[in-house]
Amino acid sequence: MVFAHEMLREIYEQPEALVRTLEMYVERGALKQDVASRLAIWPNSAGEILIAASGSSRHSGLYGEILLEDLCGLAVDVEYASEYSCRGGSGFMNVRQPSVLVLSQSGETSDTLAALKAARRQSHRTLAITNAAASTMAVKSDVSMPLGAGHEKAIPATKSFTCQLAVLYLLALYEGARLGRMSAPDLTAHLAEIEALPAVLAAHLDEWREQAAGLAERYKAAATFLYLGRGIHYAIAREGALKLKEASYVPAEGYPVGELKHGPNALVSERVPLVVIATVDRALEPSVMRYGKTLELLRDMKVQGARVIVVANEGDGVAAELGSDCVFIPKASEYLLPLMEVVPLQLFAYFMALEHGVDVDRPRNLSKAVIEEGTAA
Repeated sequence: MVFAHEMLREIYEQPEALVRTLEMYVERGALKQDVASRLAIWPNSAGEILIAASGSSRHSGLYGEILLEDLCGLAVDVEYASEYSCRGGSGFMNVRQPSVLVLSQSGETSDTLAALKAARRQSHRTLAITNAAASTMAVKSDVSMPLGAGHEKAIPATKSFTCQLAVLYLLALYEGARLGRMSAPDLTAHLAEIEALPAVLAAHLDEWREQAAGLAERYKAAATFLYLGRGIHYAIAREGALKLKEASYVPAEGYPVGELKHGPNALVSERVPLVVIATVDRALEPSVMRYGKTLELLRDMKVQGARVIVVANEGDGVAAELGSDCVFIPKASEYLLPLMEVVPLQLFAYFMALEHGVDVDRPRNLSKAVIEEGTAA
């Protein structure tokens, strides 16, 4: 297939990038024991983790926060790396001793490097997840979990983001197994599902590409978008909004579903549509509860006359009927749904950029890695 832009090529490379990443940590359907041994030095006795990251990496950190709390029972905070590094002398840093996880695609992001240095000064144990095994962050952290995304040329991150999600998922499996919070059959089932995911993504890329192109044509006149997600899907709403902003220059914001009526709903109009993630894992009671609340909001928005793009599970006629348009993704467990949800949102951002005449691989004022403090991210 011929690709007009690197961003589109890299969106299509996500299945093979995920396969390469999984092969680094999973062997014959089991977690690699040498990785488990390396990771054993990272956790702290209090079960506290602080994630420091910026941009798309911070959104993957929000995903990781819920994973590690729900599956492992750990206490996790997510900080903007630029803010964390400015608190190095505070009582907060001196009293608490969390393990620190730094997330960065390049491994050279200035704010995140400053956060890593601050953590090391306080003798926090550190783990780096980057797309560069020889990067400064990877080398200077106590433990490194590199991605297998391969070189990413387009400034908007796509395949490195989904690979970050995959490695965070695997980290949660390693921690869940170490802490005895995951039975052997459950662990096997989790690994089998994520190993099957790349093929599922590959099978849907052409369909999502065609649909995203049509949506971009219909919504190109929108002034602003509000992206909504609940629970772990809020991270994907944030990422979808960021992709739209940086790729197409169209303003967008990501909010939790329940926050729409606490102010942002005043913006909703013909020119300010919504993108609502309304997927569900029917085997998980909290997911069903979140889904029900999201449907309630969709019903209210239909009465209000809002234009809504819904992201829902295949076969979900209820969610589809409540939106103006619907993008379907395959059914999956709650914690793997985000790896599929984000892909049609990436494609929508790409085609919106084309509609607006933007050089999608090189958006203005942005660089691939923010290596100088104060440079636009």
